Amino acid sequence: MEIDPKRVGFMLGRFSPIEPGKIQSFPRDTWRDEFAISKKCGFGLMEWVVEQDRLSDNPLMSEGGRREMKKHMKDNAIVIASITCDTYIQEPFYKAERQRSAQLLKEFMDIVEACTEIGINKIVVPLVDRGSLEDSQQEERLRAGMDTVHQLLKDNGLTIAFESDYEPFLFKKFINKFDPVCFGINYDIGNSASLGYDFREEILTYGNRISNVHIKDRKLNGTTVPLGEGDADIAGVLKALNDVGYSGNYILQTARAADGDHAGALCRYRGMILQGGKYDSDE
Repeated sequence: MEIDPKRVGFMLGRFSPIEPGKIQSFPRDTWRDEFAISKKCGFGLMEWVVEQDRLSDNPLMSEGGRREMKKHMKDNAIVIASITCDTYIQEPFYKAERQRSAQLLKEFMDIVEACTEIGINKIVVPLVDRGSLEDSQQEERLRAGMDTVHQLLKDNGLTIAFESDYEPFLFKKFINKFDPVCFGINYDIGNSASLGYDFREEILTYGNRISNVHIKDRKLNGTTVPLGEGDADIAGVLKALNDVGYSGNYILQTARAADGDHAGALCRYRGMILQGGKYDSDE
């Protein structure tokens, strides 16, 4: 099984040096460089990243910044089709006190509006780590917040893709409460493997709602490792997704290169995914 190269992208920051203490972050000093580097590696697709810290400094959040982003996109033939809101991991509005919660939700609406101006049509909302839903009250607060942005999404043709640590049937119950036109699922291959979930069960349970896929590898109950060194069956997942008719993008959110050659690692990983997740050692 081969995958269309236009559907294989990377997470912004993967071509930049690792920020101390962080697995993923917005590369403030090097984001411009990543356009040209990724083009050389054959990528035409990128997923943007926003963080809560210094959110207003992210170029997505200013008119001048968006103008510069558009120029780099055009010059390097790079499409930014999606964005990951790590704001939800860092300070989710449904866990904050009332006044702060309203401010965080307003900032999220600002992000949505910024996405409409640059052509981003998918927003990944990670309900994991510190953003994990811990009880029904938090889930209800999340749903109420999403109700406030629903019409904005609908009017502008945007969709939200929730990523969650829920087990399959609970996740299906959760996503079925949301309008399928505007809300779907971001499936993270590595996170699923780390949680010990059966990808076949997951994809059969809610595969029709998956609208974006993050590719990484993780050990069971462990952290991110290079593709092929963890417990994720990348080839099996890609085949299962293909079998249920998944037609969205695949975003490399892979482990960084231990030797610092992040571009080389991403080029290798891209090649693997284009061949359906097959590694060089596979028959």
